[in-house]
Amino acid sequence: MDEGGQIMREKLFEYVANQYGINPDYPFSTAPTYAVLRHPHNNKWFALVADVPGQKLGLKEPGRFDLVNVKIDDPFLLEMLLHQEGYLPAYHMNKEHWLSILLDGSVNFDELCQWIDASYSATN
Repeated sequence: MDEGGQIMREKLFEYVANQYGINPDYPFSTAPTYAVLRHPHNNKWFALVADVPGQKLGLKEPGRFDLVNVKIDDPFLLEMLLHQEGYLPAYHMNKEHWLSILLDGSVNFDELCQWIDASYSATN
């Protein structure tokens, strides 16, 4: 994890804790840095926060990249976002309904929170 991604990750976790009273869950023994944010009443995921090798994301840059996967119900909106900096096809999730957002600052924090809120509603 890079330092910028770690800072954005912590801000994201703080936002979700304050907004929804939810703390990250780390269910993967083989990927201990991967955090799941889930609804307490139905255990459905509304976000996956991970650090992923760039080549698995289709990036040319070496190293690992912090990201968050969120669910977007509108396929036209999802397609539009994929043409903007910082948005990628979802890592390890259904690419028709989920997308990955890089936590490198290319998407500002307020916009990131908007997509977390949308994903929370879409999975509730």
